[in-house]
Amino acid sequence: MAIGVLGLTVGLALGGVVLLGALGFVLQRTVDTEAFRTADAVALLAAEDALPDPLPVAGGQVRVQVVDAQGRIRAASIDADRLVPMVRPERLDHDRRQRLEVPAERVGLAGPVRVVAVPVGTAADPLTVLVARSMADVRHSTHVVRTILLVAFPLLVAVLAAVAWRVVGATLRPVEALRRGAEEITGRAGAGRLPVPASADEIHRLAVTLNGMLDRLESARIRQRAFVSDAAHELRSPLTNIRTELEVAERLADRTDWTAVTANLLADTDRLSRLVDDLLLLARLDEAPPSRGVGPVELGALLAEVAARYPSPPVRVESPPGPLWTTGNADELRRVLANLVDNAVRHADSAVVLATEATSTAGPVVGTGVGAYHLVTVTDDGPGIPVADRERVFDRFTRLDDGRARVDGGAGLGLAIVRELVRRAGGSIALTDGPEQRGLRVRLLLPAVAAEDSRGPHPDGP
Repeated sequence: MAIGVLGLTVGLALGGVVLLGALGFVLQRTVDTEAFRTADAVALLAAEDALPDPLPVAGGQVRVQVVDAQGRIRAASIDADRLVPMVRPERLDHDRRQRLEVPAERVGLAGPVRVVAVPVGTAADPLTVLVARSMADVRHSTHVVRTILLVAFPLLVAVLAAVAWRVVGATLRPVEALRRGAEEITGRAGAGRLPVPASADEIHRLAVTLNGMLDRLESARIRQRAFVSDAAHELRSPLTNIRTELEVAERLADRTDWTAVTANLLADTDRLSRLVDDLLLLARLDEAPPSRGVGPVELGALLAEVAARYPSPPVRVESPPGPLWTTGNADELRRVLANLVDNAVRHADSAVVLATEATSTAGPVVGTGVGAYHLVTVTDDGPGIPVADRERVFDRFTRLDDGRARVDGGAGLGLAIVRELVRRAGGSIALTDGPEQRGLRVRLLLPAVAAEDSRGPHPDGP
């Protein structure tokens, strides 16, 4: 505000100075023009040797003299001096028109006095017409304007400063309300919202944007708190089991089946290790930037490698007619398929089928054309997942009722890991019904790579 008022003051001051200078220049040019007009008329009479005596002039603030080269006065107006020329002869140039300033007492007018000299074009007897005009009116006009500016200038600055103060205050009032709202939000727990001004301006849009950011932060905080709570609960369960096993074994040392206790402790330790590994992986996926792949991976070989870890039946691979290449990290894609097959084997009644094919379905990436993705399916003939739960199962620590067994149920992180890894590979995943509306089919779309661009398997691939 202070800088703005200072700049306004400097600007108005410069404008006032320019105005006074322009006004003085225009008035002086007006005086000169009128004086030259009078001098030209007298010069015309002198050239025709028709000078009247006295010279006729209009107004009492004008003096006219016609002088020769020796400074003698040949003719003069009624109020002009007939003995002493208004301008000393040595100051006159008989070859050009001049503008001169002379003392007021030499002319007998209120000063300052402006004199113009116009030579008369006669070679035998060169004459000069002198016309003097008082600049008192010009000085008075500029003085009046200067006084008005000096009086009005501070008042104008004060009024403009007051208006600017009110306008800036009214403009920044919503910003101050946002600041107070933000201060209140940081001072209490729970979600909060900033006040949104009624005006549809930049402050309104800023408040709406900040409220959207607060909503996203609150959602992230709720998810983080739920994640920490679920992780603590999941970690507590195997630790509690281990502690219980050890306390019972300690009390019944002589009757303890240490073989069974060791097996139970190893099972809980394996479960705890898997849970910690999954939590660390999810943490790394949340922090790491999306990875668009390390190199080409052949999907048929990758499916065969994953299926080889399971007995056949139930796991069976339908090999594609030719190699199908995708781009991605081989270890991450292997982890995706392993998690999907683990879930399918756990819930299947008799069969799990892995298949891959080139598809004309457009992928999830904007701008990707038809046929740019390969489809990988993992199908089982188990009870399936209700339609209402098919999106929820990808959330972390989400397990349906039949998946809560201590040994077989897992922690509910497998599908969450799958979705994050698929997203990093630039693909998409969806759950649908199996054949004949029985079981579950996982549809996995992965970016396709042309065979001529694959250059063979990647060193990290299968």
